[in-house]
Amino acid sequence: MNLNIDSIHFKADSKLLDYITEKAEKLDKFYDKSIDLNVKLKLESNGQVRDKIVEYVLNVPGDKLFVSTVDKTFEAAADTGIDSLKRQLKRYKDRQRQH
Repeated sequence: MNLNIDSIHFKADSKLLDYITEKAEKLDKFYDKSIDLNVKLKLESNGQVRDKIVEYVLNVPGDKLFVSTVDKTFEAAADTGIDSLKRQLKRYKDRQRQH
């Protein structure tokens, strides 16, 4: 699976990129035919509160799975997004078996 991580309007440190890469590689255990994963890291500023947004777009044969999560830290948002993506992959895989 190809992994592409984009940080929009800021420079992500290597520790964060490694963390997201490590979490994303675990998705291969659930479905090994994934084509590529695009991850976008964004900062949202609402007054004094700065929320972190992580968006995942996973390309699988014949479909795209999308997850967007918002949290106070990138790590928490990444974990929530990966968990949601795992559930979507399991459902996608079950639908493929039924056909």
